[in-house]
Amino acid sequence: MRAVVIHAPKDLRIDNYADPAPGPGEVRVKIANGGICGSDLHYYHHGGFGVVRIQQPMALGHEIAGVVADVGDGVTSVRPGTRVAVNPSRPCGACLHCQEGMRNQCLDMRFLGSAMRFPHVQGGFREFITVDATQAVPVSDKLSLAEAAVAEPLAVCLHAGKQAGPLLGKRVLITGCGPIGALMILVSRFGGASEIVVTDVAEAPLAVAKKLGATHAINVATNATALDPWRAGKGVFDTLFEASGNQAALCTALDVLRPGATLVQLGLGGEMTLPINSIVAKELQLRGTFRFDPEFELAVRLMGEGLIDVKPLITATMPFENAVAAFELASDRSQSMKVQLTF
Repeated sequence: MRAVVIHAPKDLRIDNYADPAPGPGEVRVKIANGGICGSDLHYYHHGGFGVVRIQQPMALGHEIAGVVADVGDGVTSVRPGTRVAVNPSRPCGACLHCQEGMRNQCLDMRFLGSAMRFPHVQGGFREFITVDATQAVPVSDKLSLAEAAVAEPLAVCLHAGKQAGPLLGKRVLITGCGPIGALMILVSRFGGASEIVVTDVAEAPLAVAKKLGATHAINVATNATALDPWRAGKGVFDTLFEASGNQAALCTALDVLRPGATLVQLGLGGEMTLPINSIVAKELQLRGTFRFDPEFELAVRLMGEGLIDVKPLITATMPFENAVAAFELASDRSQSMKVQLTF
């Protein structure tokens, strides 16, 4: 079979890959759709992120969905022809954190399309993939496979929402409106937020934010004082989802958070210098959020029941043979939100 493989920065190829038959407890999935994630773009442009670097050719992709082609012995959860979203996480189930119920913090995690371990875990941008049967989550007949491929980033945002605590009636600020910031709008609406303000430095993603239901979508590059109405007193927002990974966005947002507000950091942009005095004096709750666990199946269910609609995020779909063009398009925030490959 063929796969979309990164060899070095800007060296993305369509290579031939082995197509193993499923063993006991495994399923082989014919991939239909795969979304290009920010981490895929980091591998494409820079060969990795932080201290993580490609050390061998690696198939990219972890936002994938398709149709079960074959099942191994003992598999009863799905059968050939079942439409599934593929959960890219495979925690070991045996380490300390798995036993504590924090499987997203697994000490021996195998995550599709990740160079964090060596040999790398090959990703899902290929015509077929064989995974553990527990990773193949059936999707509703009402849900397209394009939508099903958004389950992974939606799960990330559902986990972030859980970290924030109840959102019912809360005033929410989201800084950064890439795919994750956009999905946080949907999660905040689902959680019952009374007001959702989104900021970014580009007009195109802010236009999508309005379509998704943001109360206000503000370009802070062209209107530096636009957040002033929310600075009353010591600030009014109850919850901040920081999705840009930009230090300036975080520091600016602290001024409009009310005392005791919760700040959930989603964006990864490198190390930051925090105004710790503001965090201490306003008794802000700073929380991290990392991947997901039960939220993946929740994401599939919410989309399948029509409770969360991700279709407006999918701005382009291209055949995987045109992967380089697709990755370049996905890198242009003025033209795209979520670019998907078809297989």
